[in-house]
Amino acid sequence: MSVSDTYFTISAPSEGLFKDKGSKFFGYAFPVTDEEEVKLYSEEIKKQHPKARHHCYAYRLGTDDLNFRANDDGEPSGSAGKPILNVLLSKNLRNVFVVVVRYFGGTLLGVPGLINAYKTATEEALAEAKLEEKTINETLQLSFDIAHMNDVMRIIKKHELNIISQDYTTQYILTIEVRLSLLEEVIREVEELRFVEVR
Repeated sequence: MSVSDTYFTISAPSEGLFKDKGSKFFGYAFPVTDEEEVKLYSEEIKKQHPKARHHCYAYRLGTDDLNFRANDDGEPSGSAGKPILNVLLSKNLRNVFVVVVRYFGGTLLGVPGLINAYKTATEEALAEAKLEEKTINETLQLSFDIAHMNDVMRIIKKHELNIISQDYTTQYILTIEVRLSLLEEVIREVEELRFVEVR
């Protein structure tokens, strides 16, 4: 069974602009790891654009699909935040915050026009971003006698696993990072060694 264990994020902030019937939509994309960063970037953009009518946004945090938000900031329901979020979803982007600032140009765009504008401003901002592919990883703790170090290291080298920490008391304890698609295989190989305890 193949497991999807990769996603994309952006390596640095980027921006784009979309215009329609006099309205201007400034799109800003930021790499973020938590809601605190989202808040900081949001405040920064509000300081840059104090006269803008709307600051609509969406973000996705983490790798479990549970932490996301979309905000229309006074635009008709579903016409701003959701189109921004949909772009993040379609590009499989995570740990990204996008805010689109709108200056009203005097002509109403209607809901379809707004959906298109917020979506396009988001795409314009992300088109300037450098994408980074990341893997979704799990952490395993292995404890074993030092005499078996070579057997354990053979598995680690074979799968090119990342060692996060190592500790030695009466037993050798290695904490390793394993990408999701390799998890079952690595656990099976380690358990076949018999003398290694996996946590």
